[in-house]
Amino acid sequence: MDKINYSIVDVFSQGKYTGNQLAVFKNAEKIPENEMQQIAKEINFSESTFILLNTKKDNGYDVRIFTPNEEIPFAGHPTLGTAYVIQNEILESPCDRLILNYKAGQIPVSFDNQEEIIWMKQNEPTFGQVLDANKVSDVLNIDKEYIDNRFPIQEVSTGLPVIIVPLKSLEAEKKVRIDREKYFELIEHTDAKGIMVFSPEAYSSENDLNVRDFAEYYGIPEDAATGSSNGCLASYLVKFRYFETKEINIRVEQGYEINRPSLLFLKASDDNGRINVYVGGKVEKIAQGEWFL
Repeated sequence: MDKINYSIVDVFSQGKYTGNQLAVFKNAEKIPENEMQQIAKEINFSESTFILLNTKKDNGYDVRIFTPNEEIPFAGHPTLGTAYVIQNEILESPCDRLILNYKAGQIPVSFDNQEEIIWMKQNEPTFGQVLDANKVSDVLNIDKEYIDNRFPIQEVSTGLPVIIVPLKSLEAEKKVRIDREKYFELIEHTDAKGIMVFSPEAYSSENDLNVRDFAEYYGIPEDAATGSSNGCLASYLVKFRYFETKEINIRVEQGYEINRPSLLFLKASDDNGRINVYVGGKVEKIAQGEWFL
């Protein structure tokens, strides 16, 4: 019977059994695409990744990402978790930097061994359509007054687009309950299929923002930690001077509402209109094993 090795890691963790779960399959080039999708559905984490070869190609490692419902071109916590597995299980000696090759392009990853934080540099952001607050508040099942109208509700992408929604308080975040029918009606007319809400209040006084991310389209009703969306958020915060500065270095919490507390580190700067975005976090290895094909 053919089999393949895999590992399970928690990404953006604050210790074991926190952060976002990820299954990473190694040397997976011979697995057919439809079986990769079936494996991701069987695992049923928000994403699973497949390192096609345990050797470099075009100076990086070819990686594919699948949600339970479909393949996606880029995602954040799969990037950090996959880089961790390459660093600790594939390379003969540790490196300071490596590159992952995705359908969305090459993503550089660096390792801060002193702080035990892995960082990814995301693609330069693009900003899409601005959405109507009345429609979005209906999708979120909250009063329009909970939305901070000083800032736009807008689609942003650094590889995987998301709708960014600024809320006024943690109370507002807690009230969000996605209206599934209205959600699917909304995303018929948007490139983004996920929605991220954020507030300037957090559960922990150490953190700068609390966020929640919803992506039922991908089979993820609510995500524990979303590196791609947080990269979009970092871009948004800088572009619209949310903290009244063109540069940020902040801590963001996510997943508290679904009992998977996560911690993400965001750095971004506006360099004469070019926004540079970095998202970092810690990774904890949970398990490893063999998958029968």
